[in-house]
Amino acid sequence: MTERGGRWASLLITGTVGVGKTTVAEAVGDLLAVRNVPHAMVDLDQLSRYWPPPDGDRFNYATLLRNLESVAANYRAAGALCLVLAGVIEQRSELQDYERALGCPISIVRLRADPLVLADRLRDRHRNDADGLAWHLARAPELTAVLDLADVMDAEVDTTGRLIPEVAADVLASVGW
Repeated sequence: MTERGGRWASLLITGTVGVGKTTVAEAVGDLLAVRNVPHAMVDLDQLSRYWPPPDGDRFNYATLLRNLESVAANYRAAGALCLVLAGVIEQRSELQDYERALGCPISIVRLRADPLVLADRLRDRHRNDADGLAWHLARAPELTAVLDLADVMDAEVDTTGRLIPEVAADVLASVGW
């Protein structure tokens, strides 16, 4: 955060399902707290949680952006200097939408992990949810391909076989925070 000089900033931690976006974002928040940086952490999936999705908006993108704008404004008014986001930008064109909603540029770090490790994580997370597991196992390579094509990131950090605090520190270092 020192390079941003105390101005409002945002960091998006992105990647496919099971890569550790939310877990790493929470650990980044812990590191920022140790550094006494006023911040907030938001899981973008929670801002788009609405059923049924509108026609043509499979992942409730419009709802997500409206909610993000409100939440970011509220955290900023409360004194947060930065917002740490966990979520996915599937197309380069979405970057402008997010930056408009946040009122600042976004630093984006993509997390990666070995596909076999991802599958193990998903099996562990969905051990009592066969339908959810099947969906996520199919979605992981699909979303990886979408993210590869979009190529919207400032840095990449591999999570395979690493401790979460170590990954979080690398995420912050990769964007100069």
